[in-house]
Amino acid sequence: MAERIESLKAGIVGGLSVCFAFLLVSLLNTLVLAKYFQILASLHSDINWRLWVSGVVATFIGLLFGVTYRYIIRSDKNPQLKAGGVLAFGLVRGLTQIELGWNFHSIIWPFLVLAAESLLWFAFAAIALDLAIKLRWVKPFSS
Repeated sequence: MAERIESLKAGIVGGLSVCFAFLLVSLLNTLVLAKYFQILASLHSDINWRLWVSGVVATFIGLLFGVTYRYIIRSDKNPQLKAGGVLAFGLVRGLTQIELGWNFHSIIWPFLVLAAESLLWFAFAAIALDLAIKLRWVKPFSS
């Protein structure tokens, strides 16, 4: 039971971290990138149902990442395994964004930005989880 509670705590930290990173990046996309770079104008997002759905999906993916990351780091200190987990989650989300919009735009730059921001989300969540484990908010997996 204690392991499940610790996994839930890691998931909550991961979900909140990815949600926070999503909000920051969406704000950056709307206020800076889409405004000053015409090639990235498709990144502009108004507050509508698509933004809310994307935020909820990002939070849920962050929750899954938190639980998975806790099991990835275990007691061994393998930095390649940590980086691989971040890269896997980031690329899967980023490539999904590219695939979903591939037929809608003829330029690839906005999708490359979305893929890069997905990697940034999960790197931010990994740092938050490492900090939470270091501060003993979340206990690492022990088995």
